[in-house]
Amino acid sequence: MPPTLTTEVTNPFLTYNFLVKWDNKYVAAVTNVSGLTRRTQVVSFHAGGQPQSALKIPGQTDYEPIRLSRGITTDTAFEDWANLMWNYPNTQQLGTQTQLGTFRKPMQIELYDQQGMIALRYNLYHCWPSEYTAMPELAGDANVVALASMTIEHEGWDRDTSVAYPPASEAAGQS
Repeated sequence: MPPTLTTEVTNPFLTYNFLVKWDNKYVAAVTNVSGLTRRTQVVSFHAGGQPQSALKIPGQTDYEPIRLSRGITTDTAFEDWANLMWNYPNTQQLGTQTQLGTFRKPMQIELYDQQGMIALRYNLYHCWPSEYTAMPELAGDANVVALASMTIEHEGWDRDTSVAYPPASEAAGQS
């Protein structure tokens, strides 16, 4: 008997419908978020009395930083967080460049479907800005939006399984 194929179409989510959140507030005008990537190193292992080929075992896992970009607005969320790491007026006072109690924050990235329903949420842990660009290169002959950007270091992420998609009422209607 030939295999049967499902005829139900499942559309993938589009990348333009997302929100970024920290301090329990959505951050205004974020236009770009780099992907969430983790890499696990491969460790070669040679045991005595074993064949010449190496065994490969997983090593340390590292999480790549993410890059956020957004149109420059009057919202100061990027700048406020970056200033917790280092602020120019503090340069005359030794030891006050980093606010150790508050510079690491949890962060969330939410992806929405085309109807505006939350589909996925990822939680990022112990985030902090390692690079901040307050103003882009400016050019009088350019016709582009001015973007601020920030590189966020973090200590890992996971998918928030409390987000149920499709919502229970929608899933019941499709049965």
